[in-house]
Amino acid sequence: MNIRMLLVALCAGSLLTGCQWMTQETSAPAAPVTSCNDDIPKLADNVCLVDDWIDFGLASQRGDSEWRDTMLTRLQGDMPHLKLARAVVLAWGERDGWEQASELYKADISAAPSRLQPLLRQWLNELEARRDLASDLAKSESRRQALGRERDDLAEKLDALTAIEQSINSRHEQSP
Repeated sequence: MNIRMLLVALCAGSLLTGCQWMTQETSAPAAPVTSCNDDIPKLADNVCLVDDWIDFGLASQRGDSEWRDTMLTRLQGDMPHLKLARAVVLAWGERDGWEQASELYKADISAAPSRLQPLLRQWLNELEARRDLASDLAKSESRRQALGRERDDLAEKLDALTAIEQSINSRHEQSP
């Protein structure tokens, strides 16, 4: 009877173990990932899509002017992913490239997969906010300079009036 129990236990154990192997083998293989960790992100809608673009945005934000120049050279072309990547690079560069970055975002954001569009719209909105702040700063600086010139003109006029007043006062003191 002990042998019989041992055989039943072994059969049950092998059946349970076999079931585990069957579920592992019957699961569908994972789809191959095509663009994880590419230095230039693509618009292929895969598991790495958003992460690739975030990584590229961070690299662009941290990159120096030499890195940006190199990337802009590599990103020449009319494909939507190249234009959007160029927009990201320009958006984190000098102010003179911000307008072009905005135009590129606006022109090609609709070509991006729907999962990526919110991120690109957020970056566009941040860029537009920076452009507005830069414009406000330029206007404020221009106004400050105009007020400085006006102050200097008023100071000259005040000095002239003070000189006239002193001249009149000195005449009154000399005349009695």
